[in-house]
Amino acid sequence: MAPTDWELVQRARRGDREAFRSLVERYQHKVTALATGMLRNRDDALDVVQDTFTKAYQSLDRFKGESNFYTWLYRITLNLCIDHQRRVSRMPLAPIEASESPEESPMINASRDDAQRDDPLQRVHETEVGHRIRQAIAELTPEHRAVILLREVEGLSYEEISLALECPKGTVMSRLHYARRQLQSRLRELL
Repeated sequence: MAPTDWELVQRARRGDREAFRSLVERYQHKVTALATGMLRNRDDALDVVQDTFTKAYQSLDRFKGESNFYTWLYRITLNLCIDHQRRVSRMPLAPIEASESPEESPMINASRDDAQRDDPLQRVHETEVGHRIRQAIAELTPEHRAVILLREVEGLSYEEISLALECPKGTVMSRLHYARRQLQSRLRELL
């Protein structure tokens, strides 16, 4: 049976680097998807992912276990993304690149059967729709983008998002409602 996050954290605190490596491997793709969705630039996102795990390792003694490790790690990632956005706020941000890999494109994870996958017209349509959705999400404020990504892409509960964002559940629900309305407005022609 695989060790729990808490067991791995305890071992890592005692200096077991393999335990922390297991935590990194367990959450690396999800942290990368979140950072890519927030920053809209893969290179910047990878820098934030590296900083996230470095900071998490250095701060393991401050992890109390009151929330799960996953939520704690997401909070670190979100804070680093917001810090990065503040540093480059005067510089234009690059759009999210379309990609073939779901790990590289966290906004769209459409399931298709083999016939659809082989249909060039369907692929073009999905690429266009994916681009429009990524663009609409990128236009949201960082707070609203974070809530949409955590809820709709990562599937976190309201309580988990509340812990990750360190705000009341009502605020999460309000931000999510506003973000969904904004996305509906921006994507009206696709609906």
